[in-house]
Amino acid sequence: MKTGQCEKLVKKDQQYLTEAARAPYYPLGVRTAKGSIVTDLDGNDFIDLLGSAAVMNVGHNHPRVVRAIKQQAEVLIQYTTAYMYHEPLGDFAEVITQLTPIAGDKKVIFGFSGSDATDGAIKLVRSYTRREKIIAFEGSYHGTTYGALTLTGIGDGMKKNIGPMLPGVHHFEYPNCYRCPYGDHPDTCSLPCLRAMEEALKTWLDPQTVAGVFLEPIEGDAGILKPPKKWMRRLEELLRPHGIVLVVDEVQTGLGRTGKWFGSDHFEVQPDLFIYGKSLGAGMPLSAVVGRREIFEGLRTLGHAFTNGSNPVVMAAAMENIAVIKEENLVERSRIQGEYFKKELLKLKNDFEFIGDVRGDGLSIGVDLVMDRETRTPNGTAAKKIAYRAWEKQLILTFFAGNVLRIQPPLNIERSLVDQALSIMEKTFREFSRDEIPDEVLKISKGW
Repeated sequence: MKTGQCEKLVKKDQQYLTEAARAPYYPLGVRTAKGSIVTDLDGNDFIDLLGSAAVMNVGHNHPRVVRAIKQQAEVLIQYTTAYMYHEPLGDFAEVITQLTPIAGDKKVIFGFSGSDATDGAIKLVRSYTRREKIIAFEGSYHGTTYGALTLTGIGDGMKKNIGPMLPGVHHFEYPNCYRCPYGDHPDTCSLPCLRAMEEALKTWLDPQTVAGVFLEPIEGDAGILKPPKKWMRRLEELLRPHGIVLVVDEVQTGLGRTGKWFGSDHFEVQPDLFIYGKSLGAGMPLSAVVGRREIFEGLRTLGHAFTNGSNPVVMAAAMENIAVIKEENLVERSRIQGEYFKKELLKLKNDFEFIGDVRGDGLSIGVDLVMDRETRTPNGTAAKKIAYRAWEKQLILTFFAGNVLRIQPPLNIERSLVDQALSIMEKTFREFSRDEIPDEVLKISKGW
């Protein structure tokens, strides 16, 4: 595989771009992408199991999305909606509010990324309840703006030397059923991971001072952690008597990624606010907060507005994105392809002792790599070496949580590409088990 042009780009990148903006895996410089195939600067084609970090749910450069972008750009690229109006904004606002599973009248506010949407949701719940305190969870990832980063419960290094963070935020335990510190099973446990929060609300954390609870229904960057359904129900029961707003961060789990329209659809709960990002704009920068109308009434004029927000070209892309997901039945396709992928990965688990767990829903799958299955000690070296070797075999495979391989391809990935990806993964696993991947790659593969 040729890498010369990509390596030149990496050197330029390292010269000018701050390290704070990147967690490198390998020197892949992207030139073009189509469907589930990415082509680098040296002309090498890669099967994409990352989907640009769960962004390209409809695949790269879907022709309908490209056409919508071109048509809108010919008419109007931008006029600020902080003061004026344009049709693409009104049209997509109607679509996204109708899509969001909240009963009654709903409102929406748009931004550019999941990070700023989280900040917007913090403003909304505080202004609505007139309360200051926020509950979030360990292992969560909500973004890198100040509010979002404060809520984030993973990767403390990101917060180093930039404090103080946003006041009034309290973190509590989130279920990790594979590594349950209480030794329980999710089907029979008594939810000991909720006790600290329950006790806090009874003692030192007055629920009448809590504005909202923010959570990912399935924690992504913690390694695809899904709580038991009864945990989510009990959490909602704790909030409702006190008027605490339940906010679900669907930035990574929304729009079909988990085989349902939303990650929260896997649980019988009713959130008050939904946060969108990543895949909402089909690759264009777009985020949204959608929720009950009355929650939006407390935020004052221009309390969460952006001069270049609600861009008509981005709105056109998002409108076509939702239409493609519906018309190509990508939610169900995600479920079916995900079940197949997991089934085949579980077969590989039988052959390789360093695969501790395979988990996830739809096309959001984590392969948890361990030192041994008895202690379940995370194996970060395995993740780094396997991801790097997979790239050498022209498969885009990354990891998060230090040791969990991340499988989040476009929802319309072809079955033949899934099989090719599985074949490459099997060969890579085998090479790692034979200690054929050199330690030198650890100097390059840092990851997330």
